[in-house]
Amino acid sequence: MRRTLLPLLPLTALTLTAAATLTATTTAHATTTTPRISTAFTLPGEKVYPEGIATDPRTGTVYVGSYADGTVYRARPGARTAEVFLPAGTDGRDTANGLRVDARGRLWVTDSTTGVAVYDSRTGTRLAHFEVEGGGASFVNDLAITPDGTAYLTDSVRGVVYRVTPAQLATGSGALRTAFDLRGHLKPQPAGTVTLNGIVADRTGRYLLTVDMTAGELHRLDLRTGAITRVTLTGGDLLHADGLDLSPDGTLRAAHNTTNTLTRWQLSPDGTRARLTRTLTDPALQIPTTLTHTPGRTLVVRSQFDKDGPLSPSTGTPTTFTIATIQGL
Repeated sequence: MRRTLLPLLPLTALTLTAAATLTATTTAHATTTTPRISTAFTLPGEKVYPEGIATDPRTGTVYVGSYADGTVYRARPGARTAEVFLPAGTDGRDTANGLRVDARGRLWVTDSTTGVAVYDSRTGTRLAHFEVEGGGASFVNDLAITPDGTAYLTDSVRGVVYRVTPAQLATGSGALRTAFDLRGHLKPQPAGTVTLNGIVADRTGRYLLTVDMTAGELHRLDLRTGAITRVTLTGGDLLHADGLDLSPDGTLRAAHNTTNTLTRWQLSPDGTRARLTRTLTDPALQIPTTLTHTPGRTLVVRSQFDKDGPLSPSTGTPTTFTIATIQGL
């Protein structure tokens, strides 16, 4: 039997401090710009509630996942409307949170209720799947892939980061194994609170960065030594930060969901410090969850989670579900 997720969500993934506060704010000391927001493409359906997004750098194809039912949409370059690539319930998938396309063109899709599945981006064939072990609350959220092909996934409730190596991927299935346990590094929160969310990988394979959205902090995970340290943030914080995107030049971008905000940060070469350089806040972002940046534009998921969706109380009914394009972020 398929699980009904949306009524449960306020108790797990999106119970945030001040989650009902939807008034836009500007981070102190940040450079603000006039919002330049337009629509890249639309998503078909009345209850999509998109969450994750990924771009295939080889083809320019964009994939978007539905939190409501696990549908994965595909928008080819130039398309104004996305098409269904993986229908709802494919392989028993209930949700589609984090999405990534690896260097070999395989599409990784997390299902918060179970784990992660890997698909052939040409045919839609499932190539592998990995699941969370043990009882108790869990919420597999976002993922990053390092240059050697290893995937790292955040568990927002357990406060850990899982790992799937290329050797494990070749076996086709298995359990998600913990690579980093951040519970001793996160600020204490009530049981079940969402902490870790977005995660990105340094292009050289030295470290990962993952955000604690409830505390507004960024953590650096050293892939060589295993050390876990807190990144020094200057000019602001990462409160309510959901998805992250890291460019090769060290520019970090974040989507802050319930404050309808996008921020841009400049990392130090070693990833131990980050300076806020730009803030864009606008209700037209419609609760942005994740983002993907390519030269010239940033694509942002407009989740509308507050419109009869996972966030409560509802602030109205959803409009057409779209992906925004931002110029100049």
